[in-house]
Amino acid sequence: MFTQIKTSKKNKEVVAFLTRKLGLGTENVIARIAFSYSLSKNRKLDLNDIQDASGKEYSKGVLFGDYYDIYLGLLCVHYGLYKTDKDIGRYIKMHVDDGLQLLTSEVNSLSNMDGFDFLSEKIENSLKIIND
Repeated sequence: MFTQIKTSKKNKEVVAFLTRKLGLGTENVIARIAFSYSLSKNRKLDLNDIQDASGKEYSKGVLFGDYYDIYLGLLCVHYGLYKTDKDIGRYIKMHVDDGLQLLTSEVNSLSNMDGFDFLSEKIENSLKIIND
């Protein structure tokens, strides 16, 4: 059962950078967004490609707050897993790390966009896709 994860060493600095740059709250908020963003790409990550665990540590409660069951459900549906699967924590870690890298690439290409504008654009683009 998942109780805590640690990001990769390089993502320890990335999450701090994104927290400052986007101004959306604390580091755990950015980690939640990163996890969700990675899952939204609809890619299945390979457990053999897991990165080191020398970075920022998050407990289940800090990372997902009161919404753990929702985030767990998203992951389980995505991979076809049961909620007690032994690899849940590893998948969560991989998607947090992956999402942090994806967000960094996008944020670095933006000039003066703040976090609210960034999220609003992502939501608007997703709604367009759904409505098309």
